[in-house]
Amino acid sequence: MTRIKITLNGQELTADFNNSDTAKELMSRMPLSVKMMNLYSREMTYRFPNALPAKKAKTDGYEVGDIGYWKPLHSLVIFYKQTGEIIDQLQIVGHITDNINFFKSTGDSIIEFKLEK
Repeated sequence: MTRIKITLNGQELTADFNNSDTAKELMSRMPLSVKMMNLYSREMTYRFPNALPAKKAKTDGYEVGDIGYWKPLHSLVIFYKQTGEIIDQLQIVGHITDNINFFKSTGDSIIEFKLEK
């Protein structure tokens, strides 16, 4: 696991990224600052213009705090609310270890991801 610092609207969060090909590609792009959309009242999402590697993408559920990559639309996703949905072609890349309840009242936001030193 690799520790990542996530910053938005003055909030700092800590996440642990796994060793998947997708997580490695994301970490190689850090620091990464992207405008994430608040979608479906459950997730923050950014769509990359091109696909990332995702050899372990599968049909799976998620936990609150999971950071994933949704292969069909090249989407980086932070899940902040559980709906019980099973998602096709999802690759979990990490998990936020802090409380993320504030995302429920956060609109579209610039979010920065960087390797923690």
